Amino acid sequence: MSVRTRSVQGATYRFDGLVDLLAKATPKRSGDELAGCAASSAAERVAAQWALADEPLMTFLNEEVVPYETDEVTRLIMDQHDADAFAPVASLTVGGLRDWLLEVATRPDASRILRALAPGLTPEMAAAVSKLMSVQDLICVSRAIEVTSAFRTTLGLSGTLATRLQPNHPTDDLAGVSAAILDGLLMGSGDAVVGINPATDSPQAAADLLKLIDDIRQQLAIPIQSCVLTHVTTTIGLIEAGAPVDLPFQSIAGTQKANAGFGVTLDILREADEAARSLHRGTVGDQVMYFETGQGAALSAEGHYGVGGRPVDEQTLEARAYGVARAFDPLLLNTVVGFIGPEYLHDGKQIIRAGLEDNFCGKLLGVPMGVDVCYTNHAEADDDDMDALLTLLGAAGTNYVICVPGTDDIMLGYQSLSFHNALAVRRTLGLRPAPEFEAWLLGMEMADAAGHVLPRDPLGSPLSRLVLGGAA
Repeated sequence: MSVRTRSVQGATYRFDGLVDLLAKATPKRSGDELAGCAASSAAERVAAQWALADEPLMTFLNEEVVPYETDEVTRLIMDQHDADAFAPVASLTVGGLRDWLLEVATRPDASRILRALAPGLTPEMAAAVSKLMSVQDLICVSRAIEVTSAFRTTLGLSGTLATRLQPNHPTDDLAGVSAAILDGLLMGSGDAVVGINPATDSPQAAADLLKLIDDIRQQLAIPIQSCVLTHVTTTIGLIEAGAPVDLPFQSIAGTQKANAGFGVTLDILREADEAARSLHRGTVGDQVMYFETGQGAALSAEGHYGVGGRPVDEQTLEARAYGVARAFDPLLLNTVVGFIGPEYLHDGKQIIRAGLEDNFCGKLLGVPMGVDVCYTNHAEADDDDMDALLTLLGAAGTNYVICVPGTDDIMLGYQSLSFHNALAVRRTLGLRPAPEFEAWLLGMEMADAAGHVLPRDPLGSPLSRLVLGGAA
């Protein structure tokens, strides 16, 4: 374990190994302070960032953050590293990679170059360079990378912003869920997925919800995919029972121990992926997995320790979760950026920075990245912060965001985006829905040729009678 030192303002700071250096170089974060790995001052943070900028990228292939011998996530990351893809940047430092990314982002073929690089970058490299980047840097590079995925809609195309329609209900009442689905569809939401967090762990309740969405989809010929966000093992059972499963879902994290806290291993995820692909339910693609992550997940599971028993910073562990997702070529991945709480991201400033870091790291690693722009009611954040983050993410080319009726998820008890928020940012930034979904909106006379959703009487439309009638 090599020691790095830097002197700032007459004081010399020592960083004991790569784990310590990455943690101290991270912008201020309440979760790192909770874990005891954060910089003790702004001066120490600057010293760490200076030292990190001079760190060769090759270091990340020779010095582990989480031990290879005891962690299957590390083994996955290192065993799948593509040396040929890494070659164009192999001689660079972390600071050199930042400069290279910003220069490449100005080229007309930036997306092709950066997508080719993705298999050569480890998550730790992506996390490291993000710590040296300003908010504007994160946006400029993220916007240059197009990461597409497809099932019944094509997501991630340049100039588009998709949405997950989240019609949660505190009792999984089918009429209540249907009303929320109708609300979202009438405002052009749902092209990423109609995804429900079930209120119970009941496989039968999950099956009933899946059938409800699938009936609506088929009745109205809507190009959407559905997901009930139950545990992946429950979804495997639902597939075996013949339920209309489109996408298996699972929360994942950046270490083996944290994933064990979610009750999953890489082998279980492979089983789910293979089971869902075997159904061949996609029409324009066959990517089936849906993953959620969030900075602080590993810390909350006591799975945040790395080499030498040192705590690893939450943003590096978050990027490692994207390394897990990348191995499964998913349709969707989103960070629930403010959902875990102020213990991990204290206020609006930290949430905004984290959301842009997550979007950057995910896209740089080749993952189809989305963000749940959200906060809990006890965080030092409000809707103005979320409006700012949404607009910045729209500029940064995030694949999709999550929307709920009126911003308030009454089942999960947190604040997200509304369907109106997505409409506003699409119009403001000239973004459109996924092309297959936009064609459906046009065919239903619910949008104009520019992709703008048209106002409709929610109770008088044929769509309302079909959706609500089916749930009656």
